[in-house]
Amino acid sequence: MTDPLSDFTKEAFSSRNLHHDIYRRGSGPAVIVCSEVPGITPKVADFARRVSDRGLTAVMPHLFGTPGREMSASYVAQTMANLCISREFSGLAMGRTTPVIDWLRALARAEHERCGGPGVGAVGMCFTGGFALAMAVDDSVLAPVLSQPSLPFPISKSRRADIQMSDADWAKVQSRARDENLCVIGLRFTSDTMVPAERFATLREKLGDSFTAVELDSSPGNPHGHPRRAHSVLTEHLQDREGSPTRAALDSVLDFFTSRLLAT
Repeated sequence: MTDPLSDFTKEAFSSRNLHHDIYRRGSGPAVIVCSEVPGITPKVADFARRVSDRGLTAVMPHLFGTPGREMSASYVAQTMANLCISREFSGLAMGRTTPVIDWLRALARAEHERCGGPGVGAVGMCFTGGFALAMAVDDSVLAPVLSQPSLPFPISKSRRADIQMSDADWAKVQSRARDENLCVIGLRFTSDTMVPAERFATLREKLGDSFTAVELDSSPGNPHGHPRRAHSVLTEHLQDREGSPTRAALDSVLDFFTSRLLAT
């Protein structure tokens, strides 16, 4: 069987007693690609390849799941069950920094030092969608992208509007947006119940013009054929053809990374 990650180099990274493998490809300033649940699927790896093809170093942390395994409903359920009891992800619903966020910030700093450039980019997807924003507390992160940020799970009115950041982290990100021209991109399908409109309203309220929302029509009968349950903008529900809204969203993310990390 062909290894779906054979064109990536596997390494290990440790910080504060946490140890995870990372998969890297390309050269140039780094972009940290945090996979959606259930893990680094072939389509997540394809997105990372597009990043590296833009003259950047794609760095995929292996945080959960089996690298290279295809997406399936049973695989998602199995991974979510494991995450619910993982100490690394504890406190995600309590508005405080968790061990995995500290590890990702340390990874961003290390990749900035290693790969150079003005800083690094970061993209989170689904379960990790908000991680990119939390990483932007660190000055090394210049281009955070939140693709369908699904935490906290929107089971109440307050959770629908929450993006799961502590007050201290929000203050730092807002300060950077105001004083350092930090820009943030968010992506969601309009009918995605996991990423309600209230969540993006919070991002607009707190970040103002520093937040760019990319919201793709997935209402019944939409002209682009997006299914009502469309969720994964950059991977599973990407319509990879010229002229499609999801392809335009993908291109805007890649352009964002190159403009922030490669521009002289």
